[in-house]
Amino acid sequence: MKKIKKELRIMIIIFLLWFGIHMLIITIDGLNDELGKSDVAVVLGNKIELDGTPSKRLQGRLDKALNLYKKGYFNYIIVSGGIGKEGYSEAVVMKEYLIEKGVPSNSILIDEVGNDSYMTAKNTKNIMNQMNFHSVTVISQFYHITRTKLAFRKVGLNDVYTAHSTSYDVRDIYSLLREFPAYYKYLIM
Repeated sequence: MKKIKKELRIMIIIFLLWFGIHMLIITIDGLNDELGKSDVAVVLGNKIELDGTPSKRLQGRLDKALNLYKKGYFNYIIVSGGIGKEGYSEAVVMKEYLIEKGVPSNSILIDEVGNDSYMTAKNTKNIMNQMNFHSVTVISQFYHITRTKLAFRKVGLNDVYTAHSTSYDVRDIYSLLREFPAYYKYLIM
């Protein structure tokens, strides 16, 4: 019985170390943008407020895309997101936001069925194939970058740059913790 308890303690310690190291890697990876000139950027969707405006988190992603677009990192932006429980198309609201900020409508491509990161990756690849694009910049929250890069590579997109929103929220702690099982789910998909 003592041997089983000791082995269980060792397994728990190993798991906690693995978990902690993984969280550290996700955080460092997400906070270190990998910028380069790409054909297109994709902004992953997030909550739309009840009044039809982007949430603070989504606005942070859009502002990052806008900033990099103005600096010439890419000429096109894919906005990806489905219809949330609030009843708004995330992609449409995102496009309207970017247009209001000066991005030409014809530079914004819509993916309204990017309901999760993997679907966004698949849909982005299809759009890129249609447009003869080869490189992409993924824009999301810092904790989401590592898993999103994995999804994009799984669908065959290997020239992937990243940028994170500088909008932070206390909910990011929960979201970071959630990335641990989500990453391994994507890894075995």
